[in-house]
Amino acid sequence: METWPQSLKALVRTLLSSSYPMVLTWGPDFTQFYNDAYSKLIGDGHPAALGLDIRITLAASWDTLGPMIHRVMTTGVANWTPALPLLMERSGYREEAYFSVSHAPAENDEGQIVGMLAVCSEVTQQLLGERRMRLLRDLASRTDGTRSVERTCGDLSATIAEHPLDVPFALIYLRGPDGKTLTRGGVIGLDENNPVCPTTLEVGVDADSIWPLERAAAGETVLVEDVERRVALTGGPYKDPVRSALVIPIASSGQTAPIGVLVAGVSPNRALDEGYRSFYELLAGQVSVALRNAQAYEEERRRAEALAELDRAKTTFFSNISHEFRTPLTLMLGPTEHLLAGGAGAVSESVQAELQVIHRNAERLLRLVNTLLDFSRLEAGRIEASYAPTDFSALSADLASSFRSAVERAGLKLLVDCPPLSQPVYLDKELWEKVVLNLVSNAFKFTHKGEISVYTREREGRAVLVVRDTGTGIPASELPRIFERFHRVKDAHSRTHEGTGIGLALVRELVQLHGGTVSVDSTEGRGTTFTLEIPFGTAHLAQERIRAARSLPSTATGATPYVEEALRWSLEETPREEAPHPTHAPSPSSKHSPKADEPRARVLLADDNADMRDYIRRVLTPHFEVEAVADGQAALESALAHPPELVLSDVMMPRLDGVGLLRALRAAPHTKELPILLLSARAGEEATLEGLESGADDYLVKPFSARELLARVRSNLERMRMRRDVARERARVESLMEAIRARDDFLSVASHELKTPLTAFQLNLNAIERGLSRTSEHNIGDRLDVARRSVRRLARLIETLLDVSQLSTGRMQLMPEQVDLSALVGEVVANTQDEARKLKTPLSVRIESPLAGHFDPDRMEQVVHNLLSNALKFGQGQPVEVSLRSEGNVVQLSVVDHGIGIPPEDRDRVFERFERAVPVRNYGGLGLGLWVTRQVVEAHQGTILVEETPGGGATFHVRLPRNGRVSSASSAMN
Repeated sequence: METWPQSLKALVRTLLSSSYPMVLTWGPDFTQFYNDAYSKLIGDGHPAALGLDIRITLAASWDTLGPMIHRVMTTGVANWTPALPLLMERSGYREEAYFSVSHAPAENDEGQIVGMLAVCSEVTQQLLGERRMRLLRDLASRTDGTRSVERTCGDLSATIAEHPLDVPFALIYLRGPDGKTLTRGGVIGLDENNPVCPTTLEVGVDADSIWPLERAAAGETVLVEDVERRVALTGGPYKDPVRSALVIPIASSGQTAPIGVLVAGVSPNRALDEGYRSFYELLAGQVSVALRNAQAYEEERRRAEALAELDRAKTTFFSNISHEFRTPLTLMLGPTEHLLAGGAGAVSESVQAELQVIHRNAERLLRLVNTLLDFSRLEAGRIEASYAPTDFSALSADLASSFRSAVERAGLKLLVDCPPLSQPVYLDKELWEKVVLNLVSNAFKFTHKGEISVYTREREGRAVLVVRDTGTGIPASELPRIFERFHRVKDAHSRTHEGTGIGLALVRELVQLHGGTVSVDSTEGRGTTFTLEIPFGTAHLAQERIRAARSLPSTATGATPYVEEALRWSLEETPREEAPHPTHAPSPSSKHSPKADEPRARVLLADDNADMRDYIRRVLTPHFEVEAVADGQAALESALAHPPELVLSDVMMPRLDGVGLLRALRAAPHTKELPILLLSARAGEEATLEGLESGADDYLVKPFSARELLARVRSNLERMRMRRDVARERARVESLMEAIRARDDFLSVASHELKTPLTAFQLNLNAIERGLSRTSEHNIGDRLDVARRSVRRLARLIETLLDVSQLSTGRMQLMPEQVDLSALVGEVVANTQDEARKLKTPLSVRIESPLAGHFDPDRMEQVVHNLLSNALKFGQGQPVEVSLRSEGNVVQLSVVDHGIGIPPEDRDRVFERFERAVPVRNYGGLGLGLWVTRQVVEAHQGTILVEETPGGGATFHVRLPRNGRVSSASSAMN
């Protein structure tokens, strides 16, 4: 450095003090000097590059850099080049890299240009990030929208193919519906006929023959590092052989298996670092989103096609079944009309009433069938209209006026204002009849007070029909859907809940068939207005249908069925006491008929169909008191005011439906237990389950027989009676239990009260004994011994009574502590020796010592004493042996006597309360000692059993865990 010129020293100091990457070349040999920041840019070239010719260090990129540096040194003009691509060999491979570079001339002390000073920064990651992000954006934009899976795969392939520097090649495989087949969906950068990209592969058979597709299909990302052995392919900006690829699962939604696999080549000029891997994860994610959207689109399309086919099949079915219905209906209506007309002779009034019900409902069924047939013909485009010039006002007025009797009977006004128009209107009379009758019938159904107005006018080349009512109106939210098929306004207040929901839809279709329009205007609570407009002339009609002949059977029914149904809506309910008894109802048997002095059960019936209401009432009246109402609200008010024994309700009713009635009755305290039967036209197991799950006691599907109805009502009334009997019995049991608890409480109190004077007596007895000599006259000492034993026996009896009370009431708690059980047993045996000697009973004991455990000492003393007292009592004069030994963590206490023994059939019974295996008059006792003993043993998590002593007698074995969990004695008892 001593020989360096000052200019070189200054430049070196400048670059060494900078934290920005800088390199300086000096002299004809291009000797390079650089700082620490620059050393990181040349990677493995550092530190050997220091003092070396830069042309050697950057040989790979000198073709690019050399001319730029020579130009600067020749002209003395600095340059700036952003994002300059350079081939680098700094990490053992030919690397794609980008730098922003500035070259400036370097002068010696004489001002001559002898070198170059470069300032540079690497922008490789920024450039690659922008390029890769552009690919992801292109994928998102080009695959956004609804398209098939095949087209989406094509779009994905085309987009990826535009970015070969990052993805030299790629393959897309999709899993088939069977989950076992992988089908090729896209090929990028490879010949489609190349063996490395077969069309289909089978998972588990050949999926891993070329690429590890099976592992990826199971959810694993696999790195393949020998691509050149599978396919000869070049890539990257320098066309080097592609050596690596990633096989990535294409994720599905949720936790299900991947929907496919993406094979993506890795550029040979970029290391597969974390950033590169993250790019491939995002690429696979974008492919997954696009393919899932496409699959969802195809699934929706298939579903739509299936629904369309189902709709076509439904339309065909409605058409066919409607034709089939008409034959039996004709055979029902014809004979019924014949009988009503007296064709078979005079019939009684009751029979005539039944025939009228049959005829009326058969006509209603025919009208419904015809409506379905009309709709199916409209759907299939097979409706046959025959347009002819018609007096629009006269026809409309005549049809509307047919409702006058029903409207006036209901207390409403019918206003018809239909002046003649200037010209006739081309109408199909049969179809127009359905339009007007449906609208007026609908107005009557939803109008409870006020009026119904029907009028015609002429406006701007159109005939106008307006049907206006002052009814309940239509909520604003429902207006847009009012003409939809099968749509019904929920919770609408109408005269009946019956209907198919296609009347207004049919009106719109028929009006449109006439080239007209229909609109609705309504205010909830104030009424509704329907306005129909039909053009004059024929220009809007199919010319071939003007005065055309019909080939299909007519579906016209006239106004009669509509009017008769409306009349039934307006009928007042027949008073209960005037309900006629049916001549056809099953005769009551002696088994089910109420006795003359027995009150009849009261049944509340709710159904909005007058014929159905009358029929059920006639069936039930001979057997029950029946009150019939027309809707759920009336039924609720009646049931709350005067609860019946049973409620029989239709499901679909105005004001309040059957389910709403059920919930309201279940919510009220005095009706929540009422048996409730629901009636519904919805058949099938699902409908029945829904009815029962709603809380109904039974569910009856229409049609049903009178016999079935009677059987269901009777069985539910019988179940109700049984529930009441059970409730009364439960109350009686509760009363008995309360008495037992009171008794136990009394025993507890009495035991405590008895112990007080007894304790005083015992203490005084002991004091007297201490003050007397054992040799006093009259043998007072012996008598005191007898008195003392009697006191102890009485004390034990009182303790037993107290135990019974505490065990029964759950108040006795054990107080466990660490106890030497061998010492405790020895002490009890020692205290009993005097009694044994007096009874002349040999008493022996074998005890392992010590045997410590976790026990309640007082209760364990009680157990040993009870068993030993029993042995002395029932084995008097015969040997009694007591043993205590350890068996691992269990202690076994055995008390053996050779007395009268216990018969096998009594061995379980002796542990019950108040049970004895011997006559009480011979041996006495309360029969509680062994019961208390078992409770205490089981509270210590132990067991007690009794067996026969060989040669006669009884042996009791008590097994106790030394470190067991101790519970309350009452819980053990329970």
